[in-house]
Amino acid sequence: MNKFKMCLSLFGTFFKIGAFTIGGGYAMLPLIQREVAEKRKWIEESTMLDIVAIAESTPGPIAINTATFVGTRACGFWGAFSATLGTVMPSFIIITALSFVLEKLLQYEPVAFAFTGIRAGVIALIVKALYGMAKQCPKNLFSAILAVAAFAVVLFTGVNVLFVIIGGALIGLATALLVGERSSK
Repeated sequence: MNKFKMCLSLFGTFFKIGAFTIGGGYAMLPLIQREVAEKRKWIEESTMLDIVAIAESTPGPIAINTATFVGTRACGFWGAFSATLGTVMPSFIIITALSFVLEKLLQYEPVAFAFTGIRAGVIALIVKALYGMAKQCPKNLFSAILAVAAFAVVLFTGVNVLFVIIGGALIGLATALLVGERSSK
């Protein structure tokens, strides 16, 4: 596939995901994973977890970061540009259009109830993304303790999530170095 067609395909795929996913980046992750790893094979499924981890660790919305990383992997700079633009455009178009009518629409009870139902669906998509990522994580006591500790720190303290992610990475790196030293002796 030539670069231009690949960029169009990236744009179309991410535009479709952006247009039909409500709930933000975490709700998009299962759809991105299905489209780019399972269906189109632009990246390996095992690479998707790494991309999500990097996308979450870098500043900006996770769906846009994920699209940028996938686009870069698939087709370099123009792939990243196309995937990112495809992700952003539907929201931009929809929000611009809705901003003119939303205030009037929310006065109608059925519309307000519809948005309540949408929120419940979004929670289900986020839980599915969490479950999918958890399935690919290492299954050992150390990982479980680290995950619970990170969750507790984020939930019960005012520590920025970025510091928790960096701390978890440093703890994992230190543990890998210690285990590597012990096994080499």
